[in-house]
Amino acid sequence: MEEQILIGITGQDRPGLTASVMEILARHDAKILDIGQADIHSTLSLGILIRISERQSGQVMKELLFKATELNVNIDFKPIDDEKYEEWVNGQGKNRYILTIIGRSLSAGQIAAATLVISEQGLNIDSILRLTGRQSIKNPERNVRACIEFSLRGTPHNLGDMQSKLMRLSSEMEFDFSLQRDNMFRRMRRLICFDMDSTLIQTECIDELAERAGVGDRVKAITERAMRGEIDFKESFRQRVALLKGLDVRVMREIAEHLPITEGVDRLMSVLKRYGYKIAILSGGFTYFGEYLQRRYNIDYMYANELEIDGNGKLTGRYVGDIVDGHRKAELLKLIAQVEKVDLAQTIAVGDGANDLPMISEAGLGIAFHAKPRVQANAKQSINTIGLDGVLYFLGFKDSYISEA
Repeated sequence: MEEQILIGITGQDRPGLTASVMEILARHDAKILDIGQADIHSTLSLGILIRISERQSGQVMKELLFKATELNVNIDFKPIDDEKYEEWVNGQGKNRYILTIIGRSLSAGQIAAATLVISEQGLNIDSILRLTGRQSIKNPERNVRACIEFSLRGTPHNLGDMQSKLMRLSSEMEFDFSLQRDNMFRRMRRLICFDMDSTLIQTECIDELAERAGVGDRVKAITERAMRGEIDFKESFRQRVALLKGLDVRVMREIAEHLPITEGVDRLMSVLKRYGYKIAILSGGFTYFGEYLQRRYNIDYMYANELEIDGNGKLTGRYVGDIVDGHRKAELLKLIAQVEKVDLAQTIAVGDGANDLPMISEAGLGIAFHAKPRVQANAKQSINTIGLDGVLYFLGFKDSYISEA
């Protein structure tokens, strides 16, 4: 006859502890049914579920107790009957989700609120992983961030309601979150598409041009209405471009060389290129500025709107080709995915405005970044408290991976 025993070991972590325990279990031919370990501030919590002959179990526990005393750690044993074990095995087939929460720092209150939502939806937390590095108290770093990843098991009572509650909490309590199904697509994202203005850069280029043309207030008012979704993007685009008539194109170079790059973009692009992601800019802005960023970060694809220039180097107030609006962005995301032979579930889209919603909704992972209210209300993931490199944590990167890039 055989039985299951759950072994729990806690205490000061040290090299060789797991090897010592396994050596004893191996000597008695124990089968390992499950194993898990966490290490918090050099304090170990190790769990091992074994199946072993009943005539061997007593001797195994005796030897493990002696070894625990020698290593100065605590050990306990819990029998698991066959029925409980089978119940646990059957539970492993349930849906799995990954909840990621991020902030400049994370408080007990924020974590309590997020985990209460998890509990209310009937999900179980299987593991908790810190993705960010430990922070120094004496020598704090700039742009500090904290990220925790929860691995969840079960089927939510109402997934949409869970998403809505997390979105509301993230706004009220100032943390960012992502809730994703834990499947192979989540672990194998390959294509990421960015909006440009107010996403990769902290400005709207058309507003910058308008200021130089002396029509800043008029253009900005139209821009704000368009980003809130109060006016059709194509019509707003035509109106704004017409107001730029007569502006010298040399102004565009000056603006490009002083673009305010969003916090975290340098780090994000370096890591994405290092790990082989295909990157695209899909912008309702202008090709001149998109090409500047494309050269700077070695971006694979760039689609934006081209301004018409007359023979004297002046803007005509017209544009060349089709307008890149929200519908076109979604089409381009799907087209690039086909060209790169990437499943749509492996794509990511990041943006802030109403014209980004179609591609955010189409992508496997859509992220609202410091977005307008309408966008946040319709997105499933959001980043509002930290820089654009927060995307990396939604992809499962740890700081230890990122620092290698």
